[in-house]
Amino acid sequence: MMGALDFTNRIKQMGATDGIGKQYALQLAEQGLNIVLIGRSPEKLKATESEVRMRSNVQVKTVVVDYSGGREIYDDVERELAGLEIGVLVNNVGMGYARMSEFLDMERDLHLRMLNVNMMSCVAMTYIVLPQMVERKRGLVINIASLAGVVPHPFVATYSATKVFVCFFSRILKQEYKEKGIQFQLVTPGFVSTNMTSQRDVSAGCPTAETYVRSAIATVGLQSRTAGYLMHDLFGAAIQLYSERALLKELKNEMIKFKAKQCKSE
Repeated sequence: MMGALDFTNRIKQMGATDGIGKQYALQLAEQGLNIVLIGRSPEKLKATESEVRMRSNVQVKTVVVDYSGGREIYDDVERELAGLEIGVLVNNVGMGYARMSEFLDMERDLHLRMLNVNMMSCVAMTYIVLPQMVERKRGLVINIASLAGVVPHPFVATYSATKVFVCFFSRILKQEYKEKGIQFQLVTPGFVSTNMTSQRDVSAGCPTAETYVRSAIATVGLQSRTAGYLMHDLFGAAIQLYSERALLKELKNEMIKFKAKQCKSE
């Protein structure tokens, strides 16, 4: 299940209709899986549905939901999914910062919406889908977090903290359900050239979404925790060599430089 795409002057929300989420849909469909796309924009969902159908001979269902909502949205999701045999759940929907900001520079409601999108969706969707997987004694849940969940990132405080939640949630459920035939995979990407990263220039360390997801899917069944891409794995290993104080100081300096570039470009 994947979310939608939304832009404001402070935040970006991404899921099934763009970037990593869209590529998971396209590439899982290439492997013959029927696809359910969940997101808030009917137009973007329809476009993604058309692309999936054009490239793969599979069934596609779309469900319109805004994950920034509260508890009330999940009753509708559960009804839409009733009767479907779901073998793979991709918890990809995420909301990030459109530009790096100190905590108080972003409105309170945007912080709270980010909690709903990045954390509540992961818990609620897993709760909806997991029972049928347990009954069948097989299933795969892929939780997309971030390298920002591996180490604290200044100027994206709430985003970074929500990704820590996703990391621990995935790792814990892996232990709880490994004897019941359920696989949980935690994926912690670094920079990928998508709308979430303002279409950052493609490089060895910043692949396209298509390249990234092809690499990440290849790790399914082999790694329960992965950055999904070799250069990101190497970077993740490198940051483990730093003390937290030294790493945070370096990250803060880099964030300040990047923030200054953002201000100049506006």
